Amino acid sequence: MSNQTSVTEFLLLGVTDIQELNPILFVIFFTIYFVNITGNGAILMIVILDPRLHSPMYFFLGNLACLDICFSTVTLPKMLQNLLSTNKAISFLGCITQLHFFHFLGSTEAMLLPVMAFDRFVAICRPLHYSVIMNHQLCIHMTVTIWTLGFFHALLHSVMTSRLSFCGPNHVHHFFCDIKPLLDLACGNTELNLWLLNTVTGTIALTPFFLTFLSYFYIITYLFLKTRSCSMLHKALSTCASHFMVVILLYVPVLFTYIRPASGSSLDQDRIIAIMYSVVTPALNPLIYTLRNKEVRSALNRKVRRWL
Repeated sequence: MSNQTSVTEFLLLGVTDIQELNPILFVIFFTIYFVNITGNGAILMIVILDPRLHSPMYFFLGNLACLDICFSTVTLPKMLQNLLSTNKAISFLGCITQLHFFHFLGSTEAMLLPVMAFDRFVAICRPLHYSVIMNHQLCIHMTVTIWTLGFFHALLHSVMTSRLSFCGPNHVHHFFCDIKPLLDLACGNTELNLWLLNTVTGTIALTPFFLTFLSYFYIITYLFLKTRSCSMLHKALSTCASHFMVVILLYVPVLFTYIRPASGSSLDQDRIIAIMYSVVTPALNPLIYTLRNKEVRSALNRKVRRWL
């Protein structure tokens, strides 16, 4: 990498240019991060420890909780440090590493959501064959596949970005190292990088979104055509509602950021949208699932009563 660039470090300019807001933002983002770690950690612990939750649905929910913890940890600790520090530098290798893990975990989560939607489709539309279709081996294979695809998708971007020439300036107009802000600083031709970002990342975002939408379309169609019981209809839709809310919270900001043409992008808009899907959404996920899912709430209550 040292032969490709004269820049040895980057300066992350952060969320805002108004320094007086930094202490307030630190408290806000620290609280959100604490909620994220506590909530997702509790879900992960309950899914592992409670035998009643050892089913495909909660296996994937545990993966989502793990991804949310790691996803925010890639960016938030460094952001919090920069909010209280005058030294906002990150090394070149550290920047590329942050970029890699951000896209690795983000794309893995995007691909996990249609898998969770498929699980709900089988449970609702093929209940008699659920245990046969969603067997332990298939769940493991699907999980390993999406984690592997996410890793190599991110590796493509991190390698291609690291090969660019950076000769200055080194001020990144963001609170973490993402592809678009780094491409703005590159000295050479970035057309291939932009094409990969729009094509590969666009495919990673759009394909899971389409598959998730297709699963819910079949679920809703099946429920309205086949279900005669209002209570069964309400229960099935309620089960899917939590997952659908997570899908909307993740996909809408991501699609807006990475599918939008670079010429029409705004640095302030990109930072606000990035805060939504990398900071706020991972903290909301456990609240959504625990508030709407009776089995998770019951499992948490049992563990709390046992500890007290």
